Amino acid sequence: MIDVHRLRIFRSVVASGSVAAAAANLGYTPSAVSQHVTALQRETGLQLLARHGRGVRPTAAGTALAAQADGLLARLGEVETFVADLRSGRSGSLSIAYFASVGAAWLPSVVSALTAGYPGVRLDLELTEEIPSDPARRADLQLSVASSGFVAAAGTTAHHLLDDPYVAVLPRTHPLAGRSEIELVELVGERWIDNDFARGWCRRNLLEACRSAGFAPSFAVEAHDYPTAVAFVAAGIGITVLPALGAAHPAPGTVAVPVERPVPVRSIYALVQDAVADTPPVRTALAALRDAARTSVRVAA
Repeated sequence: MIDVHRLRIFRSVVASGSVAAAAANLGYTPSAVSQHVTALQRETGLQLLARHGRGVRPTAAGTALAAQADGLLARLGEVETFVADLRSGRSGSLSIAYFASVGAAWLPSVVSALTAGYPGVRLDLELTEEIPSDPARRADLQLSVASSGFVAAAGTTAHHLLDDPYVAVLPRTHPLAGRSEIELVELVGERWIDNDFARGWCRRNLLEACRSAGFAPSFAVEAHDYPTAVAFVAAGIGITVLPALGAAHPAPGTVAVPVERPVPVRSIYALVQDAVADTPPVRTALAALRDAARTSVRVAA
């Protein structure tokens, strides 16, 4: 194996025209440069330099090796720059998994911060509510919902971002629309609009709260997502109950009223793989998510 460090020194001697000049350029002593060149000649079994006046010049073998070294050292420089970029977060990729309501509310500001700070980073975004059981398939950063006190799997750290209580979205003309709070049981006789076609955790959390209030909601209409359900409310079709973040921008003609007794709440976490936790893009993404969560709280207030 050729020692790359010695190859660099040899290339400097060829470019400088003498051992003394190379030593001055490299910040070494002439003796150290001579020792490295001698060791390189021993490694290669070639005579690489010949005396020429007060300096040296490469032999035919030395000229050929210097030409090869140029390409190698240039490529090595590219690799070193790439490694430095990876270390500082200026290149590479970052995968983010998210669920629908934070995709619309939070991700634009997160992606904006990442593209501004790390334009060389490729972002892989995936819409999903499931956390893969296989660690190799998990995103670097996943936004997830759970109950308060959620504990992440090994190799992952959970960062709590927001506790998101549920609200009832009603037509503005509804008799309960002017209330500051609505007990869940007061919605028993309403035409409920389902808002979670995927039957995810948020829907199960709502149904559990309704069972705690002594009833099961009767869904008259099934919508695939929060915006569609809210649009149905605006059309006067019925009412829907969903996390407050999903009703951050109510449709015209609707109001969002907090529900209580019990208060269903979902907690939003950022699950970060420990292997990438200290990289600058992940730190930037977490900071942007915390800012977005704080903004959501201020808007709700």
